[in-house]
Amino acid sequence: METTLVSLAHGFAIAFQPDNLGYAFLGCLIGTLVGVLPGIGPLAGISILLPVTFGLNATQAVIMLAGIYYGSQYGGSTTSILMRIPGEASSVMTCIDGNAMARKGRAGAALCIAAVGSFIAGTFGVIMLTLVAPPLATLALRFGPPEYTALLVLGLIFLAYMSSSSLVRTLLMACLGIAIGLIGIDNMTGHFRFSFDLAELGDGIGIVPVAVGLFGLGEILSTPSHKIAGEVIAPKLRELLPTRKEWREAAGPIARGSGLGFIVGIIPGSAHVISSFLSYALERKISKHPEQFGKGAVAGVAGPESANNSASTGAFVPMLSLGIPTGPITAVLIGALMIHGVSAGPQLVNERPEIFWGFVASMYVGNLMLLLLNLPLVSVFVAVLRIPYVYLYPLIIMFCIVGVYEVNNSIVDVWIMLIMGVLGFALRKFNFDPAPLVLGLVIAPLFEQSLRQSLVMSNGNYFIFMNRPIAAVLLGICVLLLSLSAMSFFTKRRDWRAKLAEAEAGETTP
Repeated sequence: METTLVSLAHGFAIAFQPDNLGYAFLGCLIGTLVGVLPGIGPLAGISILLPVTFGLNATQAVIMLAGIYYGSQYGGSTTSILMRIPGEASSVMTCIDGNAMARKGRAGAALCIAAVGSFIAGTFGVIMLTLVAPPLATLALRFGPPEYTALLVLGLIFLAYMSSSSLVRTLLMACLGIAIGLIGIDNMTGHFRFSFDLAELGDGIGIVPVAVGLFGLGEILSTPSHKIAGEVIAPKLRELLPTRKEWREAAGPIARGSGLGFIVGIIPGSAHVISSFLSYALERKISKHPEQFGKGAVAGVAGPESANNSASTGAFVPMLSLGIPTGPITAVLIGALMIHGVSAGPQLVNERPEIFWGFVASMYVGNLMLLLLNLPLVSVFVAVLRIPYVYLYPLIIMFCIVGVYEVNNSIVDVWIMLIMGVLGFALRKFNFDPAPLVLGLVIAPLFEQSLRQSLVMSNGNYFIFMNRPIAAVLLGICVLLLSLSAMSFFTKRRDWRAKLAEAEAGETTP
């Protein structure tokens, strides 16, 4: 514990450097705006701004991008409460009671409760991250190539199992990402693979053009501006403070949402989205007045907003300590570290403590910045919401193209971004989630390396994964998840056939 406190003090010394403070503030501000603007979301915001971090060092880059991530969780509540339009997916549940409070003249109170709940939950999440991540990283140092291979497979299958789309579709997208990640020079043999005689593809397909194309350009193409129009309920500053009764009603949901969100955040998948739904369901279940939910219940705002912020912090635990992304956002953050020559994982704590502890300390500072940003600047965010998207979207597209080109001064990267933008648009039209594709692309080098090292260790014998206890347990969990998914599929199919037979019998009965 003493070592952790000393390391954290070193992290605060790094976080309080003027440059790092500036990038933390910039990330929080941009993240809040990304959350406020409907149709963009944190993943698109981080992807679009990823090229900007190319000129920064690794610590500054991850501090700014992480600020965008958890800042968007704060900002997403603004449009949910004022317009009944979720700024991003994790704010869906806030729309229900947040906007109902706004229509009762309590918009300011709802915003204040959301901001304070987010601050408390975010701070709780960072404290838990400080305590949990270093020991987990120490444990992970015992992992060899077979264990890492099994862990990566488990991460992909768990993500697919928890995904809202079908497991087959999610795994298909992840495999496509891994296939794209194999393009370029083979690290073990030095041969060019699938490069189509383009020298620019020697280093492989970069995470920047893929992420910007899929989640920046693709999101804009698939979100018509006429769907993002709505009435904005502008609160007055004197109405920002909740009453004592509202504070009492919010205290329990904030505490429960903080704990629930962090636990769910560690699990692979869209944790910040899942946690907000679980928190809302929990608060409604234990409430003495469940009939108030949907009509302006304070718990319906405090619980989900706390849960999604705590989950956002919890997602950093496996990312920093194991090098395993729990979702597309953490995958892009790992990609940002890779761009700067830094590998997320168990070695990060020991080999690059300035990055690990500087990042953790900056999150304490960032949560305080977000609390101070969100309440006084409500009028500014209301003004931003009134900007016509017909002007905003072309500027974002221009920024995507210029940013991707500036990374390597390569027109090939721009073409990759444009192709990925069209692909992202097409995937959304056919109800495919493009997020696992980026996840597969990010883990492809590590997965290939650990798999091939495992086979070298065993002279090509695949039973090495069964002979290593940890790897065998992890793969056993994979088989269990696949079995549960198959059982669920066949159960639904049997129920569907039974209903169809009943309907046909009803039609033939005279």
